[in-house]
Amino acid sequence: MRALIIGGSGFLGAELIRQARAAGYPTAATYATKPGETPEADWHRLDLRDPTRLGAVMAEVRPQLVVNASSGGADWAVTATGPIHLAMIAAKHGIRMVQVSTDAVFSGATVHYDESALPDPITPYGAAKAAAETGILAVHPQAVVARTSLIIGHGRSEHEQLVHQLIAGTIDGTLYTDDIRCPVHVDDLAAALLELASSDAVGIHHLGGADAVSRHELGILIAERDGLDASRIAAGLRVDSHIPGALDVRLHSQATQRQLLTALRGAREFLRPGA
Repeated sequence: MRALIIGGSGFLGAELIRQARAAGYPTAATYATKPGETPEADWHRLDLRDPTRLGAVMAEVRPQLVVNASSGGADWAVTATGPIHLAMIAAKHGIRMVQVSTDAVFSGATVHYDESALPDPITPYGAAKAAAETGILAVHPQAVVARTSLIIGHGRSEHEQLVHQLIAGTIDGTLYTDDIRCPVHVDDLAAALLELASSDAVGIHHLGGADAVSRHELGILIAERDGLDASRIAAGLRVDSHIPGALDVRLHSQATQRQLLTALRGAREFLRPGA
């Protein structure tokens, strides 16, 4: 199966390329500014805001599977409109599509969210991701939309790097005890995405880790795994910070997990020292 990874130069994209190649898939990938460091992929520059270029890349690669792992932040054209154009092309040519979405589509008002929960975003980024979900499934009903949470792994994630910077004192900051998510290991997430892609799954799926932890607890787990002084991590309440966004969002992934051979480990497991 010939695969195209949109956003292949990112953290998740790089692992998707690695695992797709290991599975024997001829793999192409896209980048916005510079190619990733994975030499096994056939790299293509792509701005998702340019539908003409998107069509040209799809026609050149002629994938049987496309996974959109790009991250455009709150840029509506990249995060909402671009993926819908991608889905329209994929549907027209019968291409399998997996869209990586996020727990930011939820407000946190009800805390616990399974695959049947309706999005109620409260940030521009969450709204763009929610719009992409709706548009993609409208034009390509056979697509998979996979919501995930904080992505961790191998010391390369932004969350792990932040912990190292806080402990080293190169930046000032606080990790919040009331900001709760279900972190997932990048290896598990990539494997689960490719497993869904090779199955007959359609629609909404959740790929969060098994543990709900606060940002502060996550920082402590990272520090202990890496042999750092966790006492140097300042704790606080995000509710007092006036930073916009949801506080407590827990993805319930049990329904999706029952369909998978890949285990979605919790942070307390995959960040255990020596794990």
